[in-house]
Amino acid sequence: MTELTLDDIADLRAYEREREAFRTHVIALKRRRRVGLGPFLTLVFENRDTIRFQIQEMARIEKLISDEAIEAELAAYNPLLPDEGHLSATLFIELTSKEELMAWLPKLVGIERAVELRLGDGPDAEHISCIPEAAHEAQLTREEITASVHYIRFALDADQARRFREGPATLVSIHPEYHHEVALGEETRASLAEDLASR
Repeated sequence: MTELTLDDIADLRAYEREREAFRTHVIALKRRRRVGLGPFLTLVFENRDTIRFQIQEMARIEKLISDEAIEAELAAYNPLLPDEGHLSATLFIELTSKEELMAWLPKLVGIERAVELRLGDGPDAEHISCIPEAAHEAQLTREEITASVHYIRFALDADQARRFREGPATLVSIHPEYHHEVALGEETRASLAEDLASR
């Protein structure tokens, strides 16, 4: 997927004119690309529009107007775009109370390496382990407590991409403290298959 550049990021006044329509588009897009895994893990599969929205909203909130400031946001967010043959996701641990966070974040150390994509069912099912995004993993990984947000990807070869498109496909958490799985719906799988179109 082509990286975003300065030319893709509208200045603040131009963005205000397009924001309502673009926000509506991204909300609908994320609805298809958001997957709940168990009671409080959520994955949002990113693409060019979701990442552009993140950058535009950050620029709007922080009043970023210089090329240098936008370049810094591009450098932070472009690594989250899926490369060819990859699916890329932001993994959220969605806990709201301080007590829940204090109880669960230490238990879930390593969650960013404990999500799999299962292609097919039964003995012929294939398991693809997630890969943490390297730069963010270096910042977020701790031995005693995990972060509430992680960035992961799944690498699929051409045959795996075909199996994904044909389905079924299931997200599975194999973390010892958090065993859950969820089948990807047809609409979600179709949207994510666009990221693998070249495979």
